[in-house]
Amino acid sequence: MFFWWFMLINGLLIPGIMILFGWLLWKHGPKDINSFYGYRTKRSRKNVESWQFAQEYFGRLWFKLGLILLPASVIAYIPFIHSSQDVLGTAGLIIMVVQMAIILWPIIPTEINLKKNF
Repeated sequence: MFFWWFMLINGLLIPGIMILFGWLLWKHGPKDINSFYGYRTKRSRKNVESWQFAQEYFGRLWFKLGLILLPASVIAYIPFIHSSQDVLGTAGLIIMVVQMAIILWPIIPTEINLKKNF
């Protein structure tokens, strides 16, 4: 049971990070183009307007996806509550791979909208 709680907490890290940093980028994103933090791609750094648009758009997507992913991750772990460590470890790996795909997905619509608007 301890391992299940451990895996659940680890499985909530990615959605938690998405919610926290999504909100930060969306509401308090960097105002000036920088090389340290924010959504940094060639297209987003074209000018200040595209930079601010990218921070807000990407942050909003990350925030919303994180809010969806958080309960979905909890639900995904529930069937494995009494499983062996091997089964739970494999399930946790699959869940985290899916989470990693979801954490990267917002890059695509952000770049499409940057191309369309700038």
